[in-house]
Amino acid sequence: MLNYIMNRYALSRQGAKDLIFATISCVVHNIMLMMPVSLLYMLVSELIEGVVPQSHLWIYIVGMVAAVLLIMFSYRWQYGATFFATYKESAVRRITLAEKLRKLPLSFFGKCDLSDLTTTIMADSATLETAFSHWVPEFFGSMISTVIVAACLFIFDWRMALAAFWVLPVSLCIVAFSGKVQNYFSRRQNEAKLAVADGIQECLETMRDLKSNNAEEEYLNGLDKKIDKLEGRMIRAELGLAVFVMPASMILKLGIGTVALVGSILLANGSLTVLTFFMFLLVVSRLYDPLGSSLQNLAAIISTNIPIERMREIENYPVQPGAAELKTNGYDIAFNNVSFAYNSGEVVLSDVSFTAKQGEVTALIGPSGGGKSTAAKLAARFWDVNGGKITLGGTDITSVDPEKLLAAYSIVFQDVTLFNNTVMENIRIGKKDATDEEVLAAAREAQCDEFVERLPNGYNTMIGENGSSLSGGERQRISIARALLKDAPVILLDEATASLDAENETKIQRAISRLVKGKTVLIIAHRMRTVEGADKLVLLKESRVAEQGTPKELAAAGGLYAEMCRLQQQSGEWKI
Repeated sequence: MLNYIMNRYALSRQGAKDLIFATISCVVHNIMLMMPVSLLYMLVSELIEGVVPQSHLWIYIVGMVAAVLLIMFSYRWQYGATFFATYKESAVRRITLAEKLRKLPLSFFGKCDLSDLTTTIMADSATLETAFSHWVPEFFGSMISTVIVAACLFIFDWRMALAAFWVLPVSLCIVAFSGKVQNYFSRRQNEAKLAVADGIQECLETMRDLKSNNAEEEYLNGLDKKIDKLEGRMIRAELGLAVFVMPASMILKLGIGTVALVGSILLANGSLTVLTFFMFLLVVSRLYDPLGSSLQNLAAIISTNIPIERMREIENYPVQPGAAELKTNGYDIAFNNVSFAYNSGEVVLSDVSFTAKQGEVTALIGPSGGGKSTAAKLAARFWDVNGGKITLGGTDITSVDPEKLLAAYSIVFQDVTLFNNTVMENIRIGKKDATDEEVLAAAREAQCDEFVERLPNGYNTMIGENGSSLSGGERQRISIARALLKDAPVILLDEATASLDAENETKIQRAISRLVKGKTVLIIAHRMRTVEGADKLVLLKESRVAEQGTPKELAAAGGLYAEMCRLQQQSGEWKI
């Protein structure tokens, strides 16, 4: 049962147990709410028979006080079992999702929409939080307690009980049949929400380009259409739900009429007492209002199918397996007949073989789109190859846990990612336990002092989201400082000096020269000047290795590398 609940509602084992406990608390609270009805029935029964003894009055007074206290205590228990437990489970859910995302391959993030992913983590989790604090336990608690009350009433008088409860299964079936319709509208509504979220995010990120091209009005008109479409989807979803819930609620109300009608007939025939008739009217008037809420809760529970489905997609996505320890014989990186494609039919690398030796600088060069950046990322197991094998020090990297593998890599990407934190903490990401002195030393080697001195609070200055207050070159120097601080045995540099001027490029290259001594270095570059001092060049063209060797060997061969050098020299002489 626990496994079914965990799978059905995307809960942890403790969360499933808490849900059962919360349902039980709702049942107990609902039963407690029926105690005053029972006492009232007993009191009226004695009043009809004659004078109520003084001792009995005290029993009723004490009974009512006890009923109120029991209702209060049961409500307090229900509140803690539903709300407090739900908030704990909500925290567990978000942490579990974050931990799962941390272990997923980058291929997952390449395939999914980031707005969709953010919605799952934030909005869907919030929806489920509401579901398990309000809808699920209250619905099942109400159903179980209603069954218990119904069983007692059937024993008391099956004719009146049947007149009272025939409407319940009919109403529940009507709402239950709305599942497919709700799922359809929920998916369409979710698609419209994501389109609006994507549009707003894109608008904020590209505002500079929109303004510079006088495209604001046209873009905002398109965004207005997306918002209007979302509004329409939400109205349709509400109407689609109302078509089922409203008739079900109306049928539920018929129960009062059938109780009154059947009771009147039986009373007229003399087969029912006035007291029993009164009791059934009292019970059904007490039951139908919460049952009406239960129908709405059932509809709301059905609406959680889509968020739960999206959450399970993340939870069930296969992680990259591997050993928890990295054992290598040196740090040579070897590509052996490697093939890779991001999507089927789109070959990025095909039968690529080369070795980047420890203590040497191996440069990946070639035309754009040849697979250079992809090869470097495959070497760090950001993705797993489709064919062939990549080894680090003779160990197949697919046999090592990605986090353990990346501990051996220092990486500088072409697209730098910074966090809304201080310069100091952005550099410290390279080594979490680094002292301030170590961070400052790495920053100086990466030539960060020059621009940090101009900041209001130096290295303690907040740099904004993704370093928005810094230039491209300044952001890249922080990224290089991270790599210097980490000081890992394998260095991956993807256009590490692309955003630097000639003077700073020379300084950074000196710092990198100190960094790479005795290490395995894989560098990606488009400028031939950057790779002149490399020990080995691997030229990738159209997904394959077109040439490889030392710069002198390839220059002398007169092939594609020599042609690239000639073209870059020619472009360097170009003038306006």
